[in-house]
Amino acid sequence: MSASLPPNSKKLSLSTKLAYGAGDMGAGITATLLAFFLLFFLTEVAGLSPGRAGAVVAISKISDAINDPIIGVMSDRTRSRWGRRHSWILMGSIPFGVFFFLQWLVPHFSDNPAVNEWGLFGYYILIAVLFNLAFTAVNLPYTALTAEISQDFNERTSLNSFRFTFSLVGSILALVLEMFIAGVIENPMQKYWMLGLACAILSVLPLYWCVWGTEERYVPPKDSKPIPVFTQVKLALSNRPFLYVIGIYFCSWLAFQLTAANLRYFVSSYMRYDGGTLIALIVQSVAIVMLFVWTGVSERLGKRMVYFLGMLLWIIAQAGLFFLQPGQIGWLYILSMMSGVGVATAYLIPWSMLPDVIELDELKTGERREGMFYAIMVFLQKLGLALGIFLVGQALEAFGFISALPGSPIPDQPREALFAIRIIIGPLPTLILLIGLLLAYFYPISREVHAEIMLKLREKRLGLDMSSNSAPPQMDVMDES
Repeated sequence: MSASLPPNSKKLSLSTKLAYGAGDMGAGITATLLAFFLLFFLTEVAGLSPGRAGAVVAISKISDAINDPIIGVMSDRTRSRWGRRHSWILMGSIPFGVFFFLQWLVPHFSDNPAVNEWGLFGYYILIAVLFNLAFTAVNLPYTALTAEISQDFNERTSLNSFRFTFSLVGSILALVLEMFIAGVIENPMQKYWMLGLACAILSVLPLYWCVWGTEERYVPPKDSKPIPVFTQVKLALSNRPFLYVIGIYFCSWLAFQLTAANLRYFVSSYMRYDGGTLIALIVQSVAIVMLFVWTGVSERLGKRMVYFLGMLLWIIAQAGLFFLQPGQIGWLYILSMMSGVGVATAYLIPWSMLPDVIELDELKTGERREGMFYAIMVFLQKLGLALGIFLVGQALEAFGFISALPGSPIPDQPREALFAIRIIIGPLPTLILLIGLLLAYFYPISREVHAEIMLKLREKRLGLDMSSNSAPPQMDVMDES
């Protein structure tokens, strides 16, 4: 008999949706600063070479690969008066903010430039490893709440729209703060540690709103037997619809991270425009508006069709960036707005598909393992960030990118480096998005299939004999997954 979740198909209250959404504001703030500014900060402020800067993120993510499934399983097994998800959020919130702030300091280790750079390299790796551990402890249990708060197909899409609205509000707030602080503080080192401190505080506080404003609706089974971590990973990866979801999400996120990590180089070095933060702000602002538009469209056309529509616009915009010429700022604005329309679907749709996959898994295995499924998704999000920054850093170094000395103006770049910047922001993300679009075409769980899954789950929870029920043709997804 599976773990019990009350059949909750009624509309969620606005206060619950707001509280749940607030929990992702810190992730939006931190992810935005890391995506748009970390590589730039490490090369242009801390003075690391592009190769070492990219390696900082890559090395930290190798250690992070171990954290996600372990914390996912541990949160599934946690028994606490605070709840199995809420207790992790409360425990990890302060370290999450502290280690994020420490990433934006530039400590001095030696008067010898080579020794100092190696000291900085080790420092940023250590802090990145600790931050990712704290981020996992907070964000993974938070994301797993989605499947427990509601079982309604459309309500989950609505719930995720609130989540990513707060995430994008946090993203926009971080970008606005960066523009404001940059306007009043000239020293880049001082600017970034002040930005890191302000954003660390703003990232931690909404987590408490989330804990106090949401209710975990999970009742643990009395005879539940723990499943080993690696067995759970194997079971999750044997779920065919889940493989499509993680493929769709990884392609979307990797394309976004490649663009985000490269954006400031593209705008400042190639376009000769001092407005990289403004361009990022346009993308995120359009995305936040489109979240609610796509949520409404999804209720009529379905999640997969919404993804198709958004991706087509994003693909056109991403490819168009390659053909821009320096000084064509108007076209840069237009393509940025088109990108924002597509980015909204990349935020919304894969995370709305995931709870449906979890219920299919419960129907087949008799266990609810949200923590493991969300662990794999969160890991892919981090892997996309790591690969994006690592690939950009390695490509820039290979093509002769010139790093600025700490406190010095950005130097003119060689033609080869500028061409690499254009390839990374145009054709490469376009190809990755096309792969994601192909995977979405084959995703098998529609609204009708999900309704069948929920019907069979209710029968199973009530102890009805399902052997006499023949599955309709559209339920083949359960037999093949």
